[in-house]
Amino acid sequence: MTPDTMDVVAAALFGLAVLHTFAASLFERLAHARPRHAGLWHLLGEVEVVFGFWALVLVLAMAAMQGLAPTIAYLESRNFTEPMFVFAIMVIAATRPILWLAGAAVRQASSALPMARGRAEYLVVLWLVPLLGSFITEPAAMTLAALLLRDRFFDERFSWRTKYATLGTLFVNVSIGGTLTPFAAPPVLMVAGAWGWDLRFMLLAFGWKAALLVTLNAALATALAWRELGTLPDESPRAGAVAAVPWPLVLVHVAFLAGTVVFAHHPVVFVGLLLFFLGVATAYERHQDRLMLREGLLVAFFLAGLVVLGGLQRWWLEPLLRGMSADSVYLGAIALTAFTDNAALTYLGAQVPGLSDSFKWMLVAGAVTGGGLTVIANAPNPAGLALLRGRFPGGAVHPLGLLAGAAVPTLVAAVGFRWL
Repeated sequence: MTPDTMDVVAAALFGLAVLHTFAASLFERLAHARPRHAGLWHLLGEVEVVFGFWALVLVLAMAAMQGLAPTIAYLESRNFTEPMFVFAIMVIAATRPILWLAGAAVRQASSALPMARGRAEYLVVLWLVPLLGSFITEPAAMTLAALLLRDRFFDERFSWRTKYATLGTLFVNVSIGGTLTPFAAPPVLMVAGAWGWDLRFMLLAFGWKAALLVTLNAALATALAWRELGTLPDESPRAGAVAAVPWPLVLVHVAFLAGTVVFAHHPVVFVGLLLFFLGVATAYERHQDRLMLREGLLVAFFLAGLVVLGGLQRWWLEPLLRGMSADSVYLGAIALTAFTDNAALTYLGAQVPGLSDSFKWMLVAGAVTGGGLTVIANAPNPAGLALLRGRFPGGAVHPLGLLAGAAVPTLVAAVGFRWL
């Protein structure tokens, strides 16, 4: 493809956005050093704001270079279903009744494991909850796992190294744990219809491997945190606080969550369900914690910015994919996913005709394997980051820390998918 000026500008702005994610902590330090404009620096220091901010710059540049009508036409050609869905699922999944149910299920499963309760619960959250993402969708699984980790484990007893290792393992496990079905992981969803990948194919080609690799990664993380997990009390402080949630209300929340998942690709339905849910949550406010509206909106803003910026990156991504062999695309997809959303990568692959079956498998396997390396690698990652970053030093997750924390589970997934 021959890029035009707008394509080059969009690629440059995308690169600046990626660099901005690495410099977010710098803006936080500026907020303290220059209090006169602290609000602006705090805004630019929010990782979830980064891609939305640079998307705005792109829109202004496009309007100046091409005019208002083409700019609006481009925005209207983008599909913002995923950002809206992630917002809706975060708000519903993060409510007290859903968390109580998830916490009860984790405690029940952990009670069957021959180890201390704290260690067993940590293992179950990193093991079973990501696999649950194959059925309730990855964003819902990420939200539940992040909140369970935050409330039970991410306190002063955990070192920052263990927190980064846990976050990296969570991101990788959610990315590969959604591959048991063809509808839960965004990079799989982008190609399942076009390539005829049904439930049976996913279970045989990806699912059993993913289940083993998620289990191994969770076990390795538990072994790493073994000593620190031994200092935890047998019961979560939150467990007693939410035990009084009435079962009928829990079932109502589950129904809203299930409805949102079933109609995940129909915003006219799930947005209506969300509005109805907000009314129910307000009516039974005594059984609710603060709704995650701000966090959900920030994550949706991040993903929407990625949709706007990513829509003009095809001119360099597609030729790059076409130039790879089936073997090289596996490692290439893992690396590229760190710099662009893995769903965008597989979507572009689905547009290329005549790909071999081995090339298709390698592309998707590489895309989901690299889904934990950065916050932009997989759509649910910003949700986990928004919920957990307040428990890291300085209230920020450093990209290099996340990369280091995800290195081992990514390597395990890369070797496992390729050689199992």
